[in-house]
Amino acid sequence: MPNIFDVLNKIKDILSEEVGNRKVFDKDVAEALDINQITLATMKNRNKIPYKEILEFCAKRKISINWLLFDQFVESLQAETDKFARINYFKDIYASAGGGALNDEEKSEPMLLDEEIVARLGGVQSIKHIQAINVLGDSMEPTLYSGDVVFINQEYKNALKSGIYIVSTPAGLFIKRLQLKSNGMVALVSDNESYALELVNAENVEILGKVVGKLSSNI
Repeated sequence: MPNIFDVLNKIKDILSEEVGNRKVFDKDVAEALDINQITLATMKNRNKIPYKEILEFCAKRKISINWLLFDQFVESLQAETDKFARINYFKDIYASAGGGALNDEEKSEPMLLDEEIVARLGGVQSIKHIQAINVLGDSMEPTLYSGDVVFINQEYKNALKSGIYIVSTPAGLFIKRLQLKSNGMVALVSDNESYALELVNAENVEILGKVVGKLSSNI
């Protein structure tokens, strides 16, 4: 698990280069990540990493997220080489709260992933099918938390294999486990036992992909 103090120190080094090697403070990091300074201080105390904001920070600067989080060195912070795979990160799309879609017409930002993360997500052959979106709400706790970033493999268009899927319904975009019923209905199942399963006509459910990985600020 990455340590937030190490991550923030790296961000300070990056910002220091951008502003002429002057000393950078936590308030500068908060501004760069677009986080309230008090919120950042609270996250430091709890060792919770603001993954969504850091992903946006890295995407804008073409920095490997794996270098920033896992200390895997690259010769240049802005080097784009064959070592990195590029996927689309839909920072404005939130699954489970309704609304949105997952397609090439939606606004996305590039996310750079290096060899280790690519391997974790299924390897080079799978990475071209993977995109990233955000989780909103607590219906999939404790597996997924609100604010997590999940990686979706769009090769999986059916629910024959167990797992968590992104589905589009008339009510919006959801992240759920799926159960196919003999009567032509699909049960959307939450991991949080406080939520009852929801039944949707299979004709109104489009499976957009399967969750194959995540970045989470919860430990």
